[in-house]
Amino acid sequence: MYTGAPGVAIIDTSSSTVTDKKDAVCAAPVKVQWKESPVTVLRRIVTVLFALAVAGAVLAAYIAGYQIVWDSSKLFSFGLYGAFLVFHLVVQSFFAYLEQRKMRSRNLECSYTKTVALTISAYQEDADYLRQCLLSVKNTKYPSDKLRIVMVIDGNSADDRYMLELFREVFSDDDVGCLVWQENYHTWKPWEPPGSGELQLSTVEALGEMYHEVALDDPGKSEVEELIRRHRCVCIMQKWGGKREVMYTAFKGLGDSVDYVQVCDSDTKLDPLATLELVKVLESDERYGAVGGDVRILNLSESYISFMSSLRYWMAFNVERACQSFFDCVSCISGPLGLYRNDLLQLFLESWYNQKFLGTHCTFGDDRHLTNRMLSIGYATKYTSLSRCYSETPGQFLRWLNQQIRWTKSYFREWLYNALWWHKHHLWMTYECVVAGVFPFFVTATVLELFYKGGLWDILWILLVIQIIGLGKALYACWLRGNPVMVFMSLYSVLYMTSLLPTKYFAMLTMTKSSWGTSGRKKIVGNYMPLLPLSLWWGALLAGLGYTVYKDCQQDWTLPDMQREALYLICGSAAYIAYWLLMGALYWFWIRGVCGKYQTLEEERV
Repeated sequence: MYTGAPGVAIIDTSSSTVTDKKDAVCAAPVKVQWKESPVTVLRRIVTVLFALAVAGAVLAAYIAGYQIVWDSSKLFSFGLYGAFLVFHLVVQSFFAYLEQRKMRSRNLECSYTKTVALTISAYQEDADYLRQCLLSVKNTKYPSDKLRIVMVIDGNSADDRYMLELFREVFSDDDVGCLVWQENYHTWKPWEPPGSGELQLSTVEALGEMYHEVALDDPGKSEVEELIRRHRCVCIMQKWGGKREVMYTAFKGLGDSVDYVQVCDSDTKLDPLATLELVKVLESDERYGAVGGDVRILNLSESYISFMSSLRYWMAFNVERACQSFFDCVSCISGPLGLYRNDLLQLFLESWYNQKFLGTHCTFGDDRHLTNRMLSIGYATKYTSLSRCYSETPGQFLRWLNQQIRWTKSYFREWLYNALWWHKHHLWMTYECVVAGVFPFFVTATVLELFYKGGLWDILWILLVIQIIGLGKALYACWLRGNPVMVFMSLYSVLYMTSLLPTKYFAMLTMTKSSWGTSGRKKIVGNYMPLLPLSLWWGALLAGLGYTVYKDCQQDWTLPDMQREALYLICGSAAYIAYWLLMGALYWFWIRGVCGKYQTLEEERV
């Protein structure tokens, strides 16, 4: 019987006695009995009421449209809903600052006694990125006798062979074991007839009839597990099955042989101290089940998209997740850099792999669901900016859209799962999930209402307000990071409004479509479906803008109020255009010019 953190499920078995966590994993069949104490029931009730209160308050503020500040002509106004959003950003930024200050002042020690398995998931990876990844793993500053390296390649064809050869080359002076597996953990079908695959059946003639003796388990499984436990550095090529299948192979093969499991993507370059800093956090408190690090962008100079992604990543990790870490409830331990307690991971490994949504097996959102599973058993999840890595991000607009759609699908699906465990964690998790969950719908309603019911000044005013708030947030990020480049984060809102917002609805409508989402680096993107919601959204906005222009043209602009509005329109448009021209010039000459050359030199040096 294993109770884990206070107030979590009790794992019981109907056919065996469970004496420890290892038995709980191996015993079968396993039944999970939820025995909730009165305190847990009360926490559930309070959490539900709190979530309803937050959702109701946000909805009421939006519907009421109450204006807090306005001028005499009511051309300038700032409402209650806008004030709530500003308040949310201020509070979030404040707790992020406190967490950043705390993590830098704690000076955690490492015992160097914990064993770590660093797992790498690879799929059609660019050879240069993979080499950088493997070299950075090789240079990790953690005792070699406590560190294992396992890379699993999603694909076993001749075209995938170069990744295994790269692994052999980089770790040629180490204890290396490699395997090309014709199957994976979930494709073994011993009942198939001879000639249908790579199965080997022994045929025996008895009593005048032919029958086949079939192995009940793939011998490749035991070979994989023996290889992983016998060698320090292991590379496995297996039959394609998606990223979750790749991660499962590494986790399953490791079993209980290590204390911690680190996840890493094949396009990620680790800082030498990345693993050490993650271990320090997990060692510091038994309540911590997982910890993530700071993911930076490796190819930020490739395009405007990759540059903006680098700024967005910094905000997501060092403000949003830092704030969540203050309350011990980070919502997603990112795939490029995360560390999990292996004893806990093995408890929910099967349920994590076999996750289904609306009857469809889930093959994306692996990292977010892994984090959710840890949160579901009551353990805290943390973030530390002292552990860092650099990861590739799509530089092409279409690849970036596909990536964002995949992430949005997993976000909304995992939002529903996460809601089941809000009561086990701080109320901040409930509050933030509710606010973040409803935000896109309110933004959509606001934009459509302005474009079809408002005037030209109303549209321009909301654009100016968004830009002012974005600039304020960007200036705060400049101060927190100590880098003026974060001022360009003020431009991200337009990218969100024009591209990310419509794809969120497309993601929700296609949530059961499963794939890696972002194509391998060697493959040209062929999925143009994400352009459909963008076309519909832009068409709706252009139609609304045309309708608004037509309505305003019917107005009598000789009236004093209309002349004042015309003046505001001219001045506001001039200010908005001037700001974008200034930021565009700064980006072209500063980022693309000076910083772009510096980044290229840095990449060559690395």
